[in-house]
Amino acid sequence: MSDPSSLQGRKLVFIVTEDWFFASHFLPMVRAAREIGLDVAVITRVRSHREIIEATGARVIPLQAERRSINPMTAGYAAGQLAAILKDEKADIVHCIALRSILVGGFAATLAGIDRRVYALTGSGFLGARTDRVARLAQRAVRLVVRGLHTSKTRYLFENTDDPKLLGLDPQATNVTVVGGAGIDPDLLKPAPLPSQPPLKVALVARMLWSKGVDLAVEAVKAARAKGAAIELSLYGAPDPSNPKAIPEETLKAWSAEPGITWHGATRDVAAVWRDHHVACLPSRGGEGLPRTLLEAAACGRAIVTTDVPGCNTLVRDGVEGRVVPDNDSAALAEALLSLANAPERVAQMGEAARTRVLDGFTERDVMEGVKRLYVAMLKP
Repeated sequence: MSDPSSLQGRKLVFIVTEDWFFASHFLPMVRAAREIGLDVAVITRVRSHREIIEATGARVIPLQAERRSINPMTAGYAAGQLAAILKDEKADIVHCIALRSILVGGFAATLAGIDRRVYALTGSGFLGARTDRVARLAQRAVRLVVRGLHTSKTRYLFENTDDPKLLGLDPQATNVTVVGGAGIDPDLLKPAPLPSQPPLKVALVARMLWSKGVDLAVEAVKAARAKGAAIELSLYGAPDPSNPKAIPEETLKAWSAEPGITWHGATRDVAAVWRDHHVACLPSRGGEGLPRTLLEAAACGRAIVTTDVPGCNTLVRDGVEGRVVPDNDSAALAEALLSLANAPERVAQMGEAARTRVLDGFTERDVMEGVKRLYVAMLKP
């Protein structure tokens, strides 16, 4: 790796919509940048995670909305506001995280005359979760806009090898870097002994969104239990009121009233969740980057049941780290859970394989080294 002193005084500026999102996924990237001597600033809407971000050595620059009802990253004035900040900061690299920030931050970087940009697509959202005509048109429009914000010094960062294709990019191209999601610290999340069986204890840890397939998990467990299987499902996560895909709290409470299904709300202790469960379930309908919840479960040595969509199938191989079933198919999901309910030794083996998989390219250090190489390459003479 390059001598950090050669990059002293160079400045990296992240643009991201929400401070909580940055704090939950991207702090390793700040630490990577600091390790090679970069000055780091994060432009974001500040809620309650400023101190967590600043503890890494980054400065936080609040981006405020003119009205509470307007997201600052979608408002028309945001690009001008961002451009002024970028000029004042004299940024060497602008790192835009997620599609909204790429569109607004890329335009702001153009206004500010900054050519070195990292466009990090952390998931394709509705672009990847849908395949209808509207989605195809949206993909085409986004591709054209992002290409319009491209310079010869723009680099693209992805969490799986499928998402580059949505933007018409070759995953093997020199301007494309793929890293193992946000990465995971295997020293903080370690395997614990599996609980006794039966029942097979399954947990789904995610925001309570329809796109995460929470309803599919509920339907699958109800079907498996109807066939006599001893399976219990725990849901951990809160509905996101700002997300149109949020599952109403009334629905979550109704599911929780069903036998064998419990909604616990959000948790801050995922290690405790996996100590008490055998299997992680995420029947995503698509649009993922590389779900952190699956990395956490795998690091804890838990088998995974997920769907055959980009990001999820990047980590999990069917029959190795868990089961991979077709998306939007609760019957296939039920059969996968049934097969594991009757095979505790297989569940244990898959959990061990999942832990090994995380250690092979999906740790925080793996991600940090990949990002460091990217920044150094962009800043070398």
